[in-house]
This record gives sequence, C-alpha cells and structure tokens, in this order.
Amino acid sequence: MMKLTRPFHGIILILFVMLAINSTSATTKYNVLSFGAKPNGKTDSTKAFLMAWEAACSSADSTMIYVPKGRYLLGSMAFKGGCKSPQITIRIDGTLVAPQDYRVLGKSTDWLNFEGVNGVSILGGALDAKGPSLWACKASHSNCPSGATVFSFTNSKNIRIRRLLSLNSQMFHIVINGCENVHVQGVRIIAAGDSPNTDGIHVQLSKNVNIIKCSIKTGDDCISIGPGTKNLWVEQVTCGPGHGISIGSLAKDLKEEGVQNVTIRKTTFMETQNGLRIKSWARPSTGFVQGVRFLDSLMRNVQNPIVIDQNYCPHNLNCPNQVSGIKIKDIIYEGIRGTSSTQVAIKFDCSPKNPCTGIRLQNVNLSYLNKPAQSSCSNVRGKALNLVRPESCL
Repeated sequence: MMKLTRPFHGIILILFVMLAINSTSATTKYNVLSFGAKPNGKTDSTKAFLMAWEAACSSADSTMIYVPKGRYLLGSMAFKGGCKSPQITIRIDGTLVAPQDYRVLGKSTDWLNFEGVNGVSILGGALDAKGPSLWACKASHSNCPSGATVFSFTNSKNIRIRRLLSLNSQMFHIVINGCENVHVQGVRIIAAGDSPNTDGIHVQLSKNVNIIKCSIKTGDDCISIGPGTKNLWVEQVTCGPGHGISIGSLAKDLKEEGVQNVTIRKTTFMETQNGLRIKSWARPSTGFVQGVRFLDSLMRNVQNPIVIDQNYCPHNLNCPNQVSGIKIKDIIYEGIRGTSSTQVAIKFDCSPKNPCTGIRLQNVNLSYLNKPAQSSCSNVRGKALNLVRPESCL
C-alpha cells in the first residue's frame, strides 16, 4: 500500500481545515421579499428593508440581505450599528427608487444612512434618487429643501461598495465620514452637469480609503476630499462632467484637521471645470495639506487642469481682506498631460501668509488650442523637473 508522504499529509490537513472553516462560517440569507417588500416601484418597502436589516444585524452569523430584481420604493432609512453579525452583505439585483415628491427625501439629510457599522458590503444594484425635480426647484429660487445624500457612512469600519449605480442624487451621492478601511470599486455615478451640490464621492475625517475604477458624471466635484482625510488612494477614475477632483474647500473652521498622504493616479478628466484642485477659504485655520501625489492624469478640454486656490471667497462673504491659514506642502504633479480650455493651464494662487512649499512639477505637458499654454504662480516655492509645459513659473 502506498504510503502518503508528508506533503500529502499537509494537503489533506489543509482541506480538513478549509471544510471546517466553511462549515462554521455559513452565510444566513434574508430576502427582502420575505419581509413584505414589493418589487413594483409603487408600494413603500421601507419597513421591509429595515426589518431585514434588523434580522441580519441581530444574527451571530455572517449574513446577506438580498434584493431581487425589480423596483423598490423607499423612503429615508437609517441602518444602525452595534450588530452581532461580523459581516453583512447587501446584494442588490434590483433598483431602489425614491418617492416622486422630492420633499419626502428632501427634508432628510440622507436617503440611506449607515452609522457605526462594521463589515458591511454593498454589491451591485441601482439607486434612482429622482433629483431633477429638486434641482428645478432650486433653479427657480423657490423655497426648496436642501436635499438628501444617497449613501452616507458615518463612524464605520471595513466597508465595501462595488458595482453600484447612483443616479440623479438630490445632493451628494456617497459620503464617507469618520470611517476607516473603505473600498469603493466599479461604482458609476450619473447626474446632470448643472445639478447643484451633487458631489460624487465625499471623504472626510476618514483613513485608509480606496476609490478604484469608478466613472463619475455629476454637477459638482467628482471626488471631494475634506479635512481629516488620511491615506486616500484614488485610481482609474473617469470624471466629467463635473468640477474635477478637489481637496477642499478647507479652512471652514479655525481648528481643522489636516489632509495627508493622498495619491490620485491614472485619472481622466473630460470637459470638467477643474482637474486636480486644492482649495481653501481665505481665512485663518490651523489645517494643512501635505504628502499629495497627483500622477498620470489625462486632461481633455479642462478649464483649470492644475490649480491651487487659497483665496477662495465666494460672494466676498466672511472672508474679505483675510488670508488662508492652511499650510500646503509636499505636493507632486507627475505625468499630467492633455488640453486646457483656458490659456492658464497651471495656476498656483497661494497664501501670502503661508506660501505653498515643496511643489514639484515633473513630466507635465498641457496645451491650449494646440498652442502653448501659460502658468501662473503667486506665493509658491518648488521646482520643475524634466519636460514641463507650459513653462514653469516655479
């Protein structure tokens, strides 16, 4: 009889361990239809979704909330943490739709709010927030509600969002606030280019956030990066229409947490207002921006491909005759190329009190109407390496 060698014994042992792990980590599934949800797009299924969440949250097993194909009418919902389940997956094969009357959601801060959760994954699905009617209200200068964010994650950890479509948000599409270890991949965001305050993904007071392979078409910043953001990685994001990728507005508060260790690479901007922007109000602050890497970006007819604006003061309210206290240093722009729709393709307008330092341009090639573009520098110190077009003003 053939004797098993030690490697074969090891393989058999591993198989037994894997089977044991699989047997103890079975996922308990909860179908929203079992809780009374109706996939007809007309019956309010809010209560059914909350009941499914409560069941999944209170289970000691890994759980899945399953949303089959169909359209589900939902009002504002809050999914609270403190769950027994170590991992909750929400798999959406259908479409979640907001009420037709924009005031129903408009008076809420969020449509779907996750707070204090750990190990939640959102997989697939579409969300139609019915934003255009609220945008029209705001355009007519009527007495309109502010509007709701589609997805909000607050004080949460180990979050995964994949293959989601967010359509026509009233306000922001996705907000990541006070979170840790968040992975967003394959998300599509769509709203009209003139839709107000419809930022695609907003990150603040969070660390270890990855945003990968996303397409964002909206009326405000594609990605907005707020105070307290640390270790943010953005890669293979396509932006346009929209206001570009923006760090700021900063200096909203006197004592404000800084932004650090941000990498944005392999991004494409198509006819956006800005490309890569750092923006702060012209007023005192203890905040800072440092350790930012803008790498390998393509600009297609972008108004302001590279811009630092530390004199942001819309309507000259609460900031005239003041200067920004935000300290900006160690910022690298490398491999930035394409076309600007304005003559000034690089603009560094920094604070006279706190000049930008450690700014580096390397292998930058931006043109304007097939002609040389220009650069503009104010209160900035740095250097240019290798090819830099337009000619550096550093």
